Amino acid sequence: MEGWIGEVIQTLMSLDGATIYGIGFTVLLLCGLGLPVPEDITLLLMGYMTYQTLPDGSPRPHAWIGTAIFVGVAGVMIGDSFMFFLGRKFGDRIVGVWPFRSMMGGGRLERARGFLQRNGAKVLFSARFMPGLRSVVFFTSGTLGIPFSRFVIFDGLAMLISVPALVGAAWYWGAQFDRVIAKARQAENGILLLIVVAGATFAVKHWLESRRKSPLDDDSPDAEAPDTEATDAEATDAGGT
Repeated sequence: MEGWIGEVIQTLMSLDGATIYGIGFTVLLLCGLGLPVPEDITLLLMGYMTYQTLPDGSPRPHAWIGTAIFVGVAGVMIGDSFMFFLGRKFGDRIVGVWPFRSMMGGGRLERARGFLQRNGAKVLFSARFMPGLRSVVFFTSGTLGIPFSRFVIFDGLAMLISVPALVGAAWYWGAQFDRVIAKARQAENGILLLIVVAGATFAVKHWLESRRKSPLDDDSPDAEAPDTEATDAEATDAGGT
């Protein structure tokens, strides 16, 4: 395997499972803070190194797929929650501080805030499949006062789908790891496309419903006002007569 992923695998090849999972846990925490390393690649590597034996062909000590999934879930959840509580405690005060300045810049913070204000906590589910916006959405949800219980429900549901799927796929199909990486990226893009289509459908439906309701809402006050005025005028004329 070529590229930086191949170099990482060669570095990890002689390590035991506990050390690999510890490294993976640390990287996942840093990913939650916006480290520019793909979270999915970290999870895939944890599964793949669980599949791989040591260079001499002997089983890798302390390597078990259940432990890999558990460590992956814990690392992702703690990293996400850390960003949530940073937003809850400090809000926009730390946006101008490095490294948050580069992470939240480029209009990302405004887009995340707009998504959350329009759609609520449901955005937290789809944010797990948006690598460029994930940490910003979690931070922003804290600044907007979304209850932590709702954050855990939506983010946790998405995480319990994605993390076991990535780690488990790399372990089960370890002999075809290159294809697993490609398929994982295709699946993530497919899920993101599905979320975009669902969001667009919801927006169009909401717009059509508001269009249907608006004529009734506009007509009733206007229709009542002239009747009231006409009644008052008639009463005045009658009194004058």
